[in-house]
Amino acid sequence: MNSRIYYTKPSITDLEVSYANDAAKNGWGDKCYEYIDKFENKFKEFTGAKYAISTSSCTGAIHMGLSAINISPGDEVILADINWIATAAPITYLGAKPIFVDILKDTWCIDPKKIEAAITPNTKAIIAVHLYGNLCDLEAILAIGKKYGIPVIEDAAEAIGSKWQDKHAGTIGKFGTFSFHGTKTLTTGEGGMFITNDADLYTKVLTFSNHGRAKSQVKQFWSDEIGFKYKMSNIQAAIGLGQMERIDELIAEKRRVFKYYFNSLCSLPLKMNPEPSNVVNGFWMPSIVVNKEVDFNKQALLDDLKKNDIDARVFFWPISMLPMFEKKLDNEVSYSISSRAINLPSYYGLKESEMDRIIDIIKKHILKK
Repeated sequence: MNSRIYYTKPSITDLEVSYANDAAKNGWGDKCYEYIDKFENKFKEFTGAKYAISTSSCTGAIHMGLSAINISPGDEVILADINWIATAAPITYLGAKPIFVDILKDTWCIDPKKIEAAITPNTKAIIAVHLYGNLCDLEAILAIGKKYGIPVIEDAAEAIGSKWQDKHAGTIGKFGTFSFHGTKTLTTGEGGMFITNDADLYTKVLTFSNHGRAKSQVKQFWSDEIGFKYKMSNIQAAIGLGQMERIDELIAEKRRVFKYYFNSLCSLPLKMNPEPSNVVNGFWMPSIVVNKEVDFNKQALLDDLKKNDIDARVFFWPISMLPMFEKKLDNEVSYSISSRAINLPSYYGLKESEMDRIIDIIKKHILKK
């Protein structure tokens, strides 16, 4: 009997468990930030970022970062229409308006030409979301940001291990954010990270992260401004530290899984996550986008996989399709792609024989054999 194949699951070893046990037993009092400090330092060392602040979620990291660059009611923030809502929601928390633009056909990330066409006097930020580990066209986006004096933010929630011109995703824009949800390459269960190379921005977000209490403030329980409560716990950070000590291994496994899928599926009429010459892709979520001319039924494939005890994920919907936003039907690529795409199972230790089960079902639905 075949075992169930999950679409993703974490890799937790005795190392992470031992650190979490130590944090639970001893990480209190003057040691209550010990693992948090170690985790943040390890993350900075890995990415090359000057500053890092661990958070309870990537959403919280985005919220604080946007607040720190003074995104306010009436402002506009440009982002790709194909995304998870967590990128757009913090914009609305601040009373600003998300402006959804179309994506590129090859990377499924934001189209720089659509960014420039959408800029108005109210545009105050551009968010480059590195979807499924695929990197945005940062060269073009950074040039647009510089031309108009608009900060570029990197939502690298899904892109740990991805690099552009040998620079880690998240270190290139004004600030970067990461997710450590249980589905991610590196996990703390729930959690995130804010990183930046800007000392003033770091200080501002650090103050926000502690209910508005500045690090330099000597009065106990004195808040200098209204802040947030998006802290990560010491126990979560202990798990994160263990994961960071294995990060190269975790990323290598993601790349191994993708390579096996790609070598087996690349001859079919579909596209998978790209890796241009100046990019390293962390391949968080291997995905297939079936060509338009193919007689393909996404739901039938998902149902067949489920019948065979295989989990898979739908490709993100256009956010503008959701009921709380105005539809943007002119975002033609975004509105077309999700009906032809799915995310494939990917996790540490996924066997080639298990991937073969998935590949055989995909071929059956695309080749109609």
